[in-house]
Amino acid sequence: MGLWSIITKSFKEPTIRKKIFMTLLLILIFRIGCFIPVPGINANVVWNLTDTGLAQFWDLLTGGAMSNTSLFAMGISPYINASIIIQLLTVAIPAFEKWSKEGPEGRKKLSRITKYTAAALAIFQAIMLYVNMKNNQSGSLLTAKFGGSAGQVFVFMLIVFSLVAGTSFLTWLGDKITEVGIGNGISMLIFAGIIARAPQWIGTLIAIAVTGKSAFTNGQLVAKGWYRHVPLALIVLLVFLVVIVAVVWMESGERRLGVVYAQRVVGRKVMGGQKSYIPLKVNSAGVLPIIFAMSLLQFPGTIASLINSSSGAANWFANSFTKQWWYIILYAALIIGFTFFYNMVYFDPKEYANNIIQNGGQLTEVRSGNRKVTAQYIAKIQRKLTWFGSIFLAILAILPNILGSICAAIPSLQNTESLNLWLGGTSILIMVGVALETVRTLETQLMMRHYKAGKGGFLG
Repeated sequence: MGLWSIITKSFKEPTIRKKIFMTLLLILIFRIGCFIPVPGINANVVWNLTDTGLAQFWDLLTGGAMSNTSLFAMGISPYINASIIIQLLTVAIPAFEKWSKEGPEGRKKLSRITKYTAAALAIFQAIMLYVNMKNNQSGSLLTAKFGGSAGQVFVFMLIVFSLVAGTSFLTWLGDKITEVGIGNGISMLIFAGIIARAPQWIGTLIAIAVTGKSAFTNGQLVAKGWYRHVPLALIVLLVFLVVIVAVVWMESGERRLGVVYAQRVVGRKVMGGQKSYIPLKVNSAGVLPIIFAMSLLQFPGTIASLINSSSGAANWFANSFTKQWWYIILYAALIIGFTFFYNMVYFDPKEYANNIIQNGGQLTEVRSGNRKVTAQYIAKIQRKLTWFGSIFLAILAILPNILGSICAAIPSLQNTESLNLWLGGTSILIMVGVALETVRTLETQLMMRHYKAGKGGFLG
């Protein structure tokens, strides 16, 4: 079923069409909230908080909410980090591991703990953001004046409470999209935030093609000799398309392990004798290793800023940390390490081998019914896939740094940080992954509706 066919058929089905419109409505609410500022905050004072690489990345994910100092400035990053932490702790804490295997009830308990952890992280992150705003201000932090210690406490409580409330509302909004809409709500919000920056990216690309610079001069087009700069803009566009193709290829890439089942007689029926396969994804960890590695690397700088934002250590972390060559190497190494750790936690070759043997099957590449040999072979293939996928993720993650170094040497492409983030593989990986997952969800729901109708059911 083609993409256009899936979309048109989805809008023809009343139930699915209702879910699509509910998703769009909730995303619209998210976008409106991105422009509602924290009460009383002087936006002209705190606009420069997005100077660092991490802040620019989170500003991209929130659709500009951070640079707008809106209620959604922190986005859903606390919830994402909490989810990753709880997933990792599932291995270390037996109770968590038990709940993860108990079905819906166990998942509800883990979800509740995740939300409590997200609330704690949101409070910590809001305090961090307040400290940064206070220490980077060049004027009054609030539009109204409040003197004395009581006024400072009021400012602190106002900002922290507003930011935590915004993040809590976004978490609820994501859950609501998952419940009544299409796809995973948290992923859809991140997808919407990245897509919202598309006009800015297109404007930068047009400015490069017309003026040879990353922005228009005094809002005016420079028509003379504009054709000289078109090849540069086309090269930028070509890089973007190449990254998209690479990400789509990686996201859909899988290694299929052939399985053949032996024939057996059950009563008067002959069972088995069938051929099947086990799909092993090349990139099963998704974007989680990148987010977790980025958060871990920025943690020391966060602590240094909270202790004394004007100290040499805080300034070094803020200004030099992301520009050092060894930072890029460490960043890539952490991504590779977290990818292996994720697969070690969530991929169990022994479980795959047991399921194959218990159902009377064996791998076509391994002519043996031995569980140990089968598990070792599956683990070997998965290791190779993990190496390939983790290196690919690392290249995607450091691509903005590489593009930034190249752009810095080209006058026409200087000051194009937002463009580099868009061209960078992380944002494209998120967009492509969410888009593919949404299409698969729509296709699955269409097939279920048609199956019910064929069995005598009715379409809504």
